[in-house]
Amino acid sequence: MAKGKKPADSAEDKLMVNQREPDCTKGPAQTHLEQQKLSVCNKLCFAIGGAPNQVAGSATDFFLQIYLLDVAQIIPLQASMVLFIGKAWGAVSDPIVGFFVTKSRWTRIGRLMPWMVGCTPFVVVSYFYLWFVPPFTSGRFIWYLGFYCLYQTLITCFHVPYSALTMFLSTDQRERDSATAYRMTVEVLGTLIGAAIQGQIVASAHTLKHCSHHNISAGHLGNSSGSEVIRSVPLSHDFSHAREVYMIAAGVIGGLFLICTVVMVLGVKERDDPYAPKTEKPISFHKGFVLVMKHGPYLKLTAAFLFISVAIQMVQSNFVLFCTYAVDLRDHFQYIVLTILMSAAVSIPFWEWFLQRFGKKTAAFCGISWIVPFTMMLVFIPNLVVAYIVAVASGLSVAASLLLPWSMLPDVVDDFRLANPNSKGHEAIFYSFYVFFTKFAAGISLGVSTLCLQFAGYDTGACQQPPPVANTLKLLIGAAPVVFIITGLMILLLYPISEDIRQQNKLALQELRNQTINCESHKDFNRI
Repeated sequence: MAKGKKPADSAEDKLMVNQREPDCTKGPAQTHLEQQKLSVCNKLCFAIGGAPNQVAGSATDFFLQIYLLDVAQIIPLQASMVLFIGKAWGAVSDPIVGFFVTKSRWTRIGRLMPWMVGCTPFVVVSYFYLWFVPPFTSGRFIWYLGFYCLYQTLITCFHVPYSALTMFLSTDQRERDSATAYRMTVEVLGTLIGAAIQGQIVASAHTLKHCSHHNISAGHLGNSSGSEVIRSVPLSHDFSHAREVYMIAAGVIGGLFLICTVVMVLGVKERDDPYAPKTEKPISFHKGFVLVMKHGPYLKLTAAFLFISVAIQMVQSNFVLFCTYAVDLRDHFQYIVLTILMSAAVSIPFWEWFLQRFGKKTAAFCGISWIVPFTMMLVFIPNLVVAYIVAVASGLSVAASLLLPWSMLPDVVDDFRLANPNSKGHEAIFYSFYVFFTKFAAGISLGVSTLCLQFAGYDTGACQQPPPVANTLKLLIGAAPVVFIITGLMILLLYPISEDIRQQNKLALQELRNQTINCESHKDFNRI
């Protein structure tokens, strides 16, 4: 852009076109805004509040599919339906919860905090029974479908207000970015803890030492010659052991959920937005939804990270199966997963520095594209050393994919506020529908990937799988995620909020806040 020129939709133009409040005498409004600074303790408590969602999410992302297939022993088609319907149900519940959150009244502890406090005990109970094997067999599909949908609904009641809470911590962009970096660091650590707890406790349920050998016809494995081969079959008493260790892991994670929620409530103060006019009539949810869905930057950002999150979800959900049945790394998968997450946790501060130095859009391209060559390397060179190299490199991309969307969403909300200065209270719409789209797409990818295993001949409960299953897992880990990531990055090219525009928006919103706060002060003075 040439020096001295401004884009047609610059922050200054938006403010001039949409400004409705009269100019007031400038005063010491900056003092009020400086009070929005957050302490390290505030940021840590806020970040800790999001950890249990990631702990539980890590366990379900990495282990729920193999649990349903090999421990609960439901057929792949039913497992596919549980995963897809559960994710889709969770996606649909996001905008519904967002609607009720926008209608919530302020209480002594805030407008969002009561949601998180109230649903936490029920989340713990539903999560525990998701990993419980009922004594009956004919109705297990209904059992897991019901509790997975219930868990998705309850965790949505926690996550939607929690993610929207970012906008009510501070009005300062840098403070919100810093709080988001704290949050992502702790959430990656939470993902690490979840994978560590789940992986270390349940690893013994997925090793070959629990298998005995029986002769079966090779025709079962797709070999038309009919020759005899050796097939491994799990022993019945080992199923009891597997069920016990999964329940122990669920109990530990449920306890962490309660502890982290208490820490967040004690250490975080929810603040209302000080700049919005206090006397305006609230816009209805429907009108707010239409305004949000017409906002171009939001649609582009959501579409881009929709494809990227599908790719990451596909890798996560199939990684344990891939290590177990495609590359013979079943004795190492828990350590490889921990390596990925440790790399991600360590690299979060680096990406926070990178986005501050080079901009968020550049950070997204550099960070997320990094995973592409290393994912393909694991597929074509499947040995232990390469697996750990890929794990370290992939952790960098996982960190970027976690940090960047939640760091860029507040910028989109700010851009929307500047374009619609007389419209407030739509934060839950932005966050809930972002999660809705990404969850729904992730549910489709989970369901489709599990159906692919069904068509490839996945044998539920077996310790070895036929070659088509291994080939399918290589596609689900390699080629498919690469295509989704490239598509997402191409859409991200169209994302219009560059670093320059972000800074313009920051200055324009600062001016809007100053005018609004001083107008309110001027009105109060006149009343006196």
